[in-house]
Amino acid sequence: MDGIRTNMKPRVYVTRHLPEAAWSELTEVCDVQIWNEEFPPPYDVIAQQIKDKEGLICLLTDQIDANLMDYAPNLKVISQVAVGYDNIDVAAATERGIAIGNTPGVLTDATADFAFALLMAAARRIGEAIDYVRAGKWQTWGLTLLLGQEIQGAILGIIGMGRIGQAVAKRARGFDMQILYHNASRRPDLEEALGVEYRKFDELLQEADFVSLHVNLTAETRGLIDAHALELMKPTAVLINTARGPVVDPDALYWALQNGQIAAAALDVTDPEPLPPDHKLLNLRNLIVVPHIASATTTSRTLMAQMAVRNCVAGVQGKPLPFPVNSV
Repeated sequence: MDGIRTNMKPRVYVTRHLPEAAWSELTEVCDVQIWNEEFPPPYDVIAQQIKDKEGLICLLTDQIDANLMDYAPNLKVISQVAVGYDNIDVAAATERGIAIGNTPGVLTDATADFAFALLMAAARRIGEAIDYVRAGKWQTWGLTLLLGQEIQGAILGIIGMGRIGQAVAKRARGFDMQILYHNASRRPDLEEALGVEYRKFDELLQEADFVSLHVNLTAETRGLIDAHALELMKPTAVLINTARGPVVDPDALYWALQNGQIAAAALDVTDPEPLPPDHKLLNLRNLIVVPHIASATTTSRTLMAQMAVRNCVAGVQGKPLPFPVNSV
């Protein structure tokens, strides 16, 4: 999949393997070079590869800053295969006239499904139960063995009522949960449509049985769930993070879980990411950690890649991006 370079086609660098449907779409229009390894390309490799490129398709694991952009005087578009783009210096790109695109919408349902799957797994201690069986401890049925928490009728607190937060709320309605939310701005329209109730941040943490995070990573949300936030939560509460790892302070979370300040947590994203195998969080029995797979369905990931390709193709052709982040 190395693409055949011709002088007639715009030149694009891709930092990771793409599904075949997206790859075919891209190579039909562009002269493509790709990093085919499992791990992300080193920063200096991206810098060298984009020197003569008009387009770049990248992932969250690639740091795209102003210095890197200066290696590529012909770069017209940076197309991210993700909804979030906190790895890209948007202001620097805009200053240089480089369009940025992302892939909103298509992963909403897959991520909401997964957030609720993590909620249920943590509430019912499924990770612990699997370990219990595999360790050969299952000898008989016990009345008090691995008791979990009820989900039906519990209070769910959603922090961040964007597309994914709304989709989680819809799923929670099927369990007759009382749904609270906190958002940068209050949404009376959603309160009526989804039957959700607005709470101030501290109030939501104090009331909720389950807290699910669905915010972008910004200066304001970095470390949002810190020691103080965790102190406000119920000792029976469960925290779910499918947003961004740095939204949760890992040291504060470790202390809270180890000392019973909250009951459990489930993380699809971590800080750092990935967690080293010897990280202290991985020693906690009441924590589920999975490798950033909330959007990992064949359908969602293929659509994400196709959206990224269409952003890239539009950008190298000097056309408006179908899914733009900035305005250039």
